Amino acid sequence: MSVRILALVGSLRAGSHNRQLAEAAVKHAPEGVDVELYEGLVDVPFYNEDIDVEGDVPAAAAQLRAAAGRSDAFLLFSPEYNGTMPAVLKNAIDWLSRPYGAGALSAKPVAVVGTAFGQFGGVWAQDEARKAAGVAGGTVLAEAKLSIPGSVTRFAEIHPADDAEVVASLTEVIRQVAEGARAAA
Repeated sequence: MSVRILALVGSLRAGSHNRQLAEAAVKHAPEGVDVELYEGLVDVPFYNEDIDVEGDVPAAAAQLRAAAGRSDAFLLFSPEYNGTMPAVLKNAIDWLSRPYGAGALSAKPVAVVGTAFGQFGGVWAQDEARKAAGVAGGTVLAEAKLSIPGSVTRFAEIHPADDAEVVASLTEVIRQVAEGARAAA
């Protein structure tokens, strides 16, 4: 079974190290696993139940839900903004949590990884993202973790896709996510 993993990046910055980490996931996904880097979170409006009306959902939110619906699992990339996850990632989770009990995250494996400048690599933000994804109905893979500290220094002259240690750790997380998706199928 080929596994489709949707990658959502919590940074909108073009040069984001978390985006580069997601690009590395796409590039180094094991055989039988397709990691799709979702483009378009910048266009998704803030979640508001008043605009989440069946048949009239904003196009960007409907596109996110459709991509998530085609996916078997999720890989969330979270930088750390003021000790927590960025709003764009939380917003995506909120849209995917609806309709309540039947959202696109429901019962699908979710792993959260990331990199940040600080010495802990964004673990607080990643923990918050795991919590939100779990509350939203996702099956959070608690052991599938990767927090890379010192991103500004570590990736100053090398793309994460070219860092052998990062690639090995990231590939292991992707393998765990794919295994979780196969077990859930």
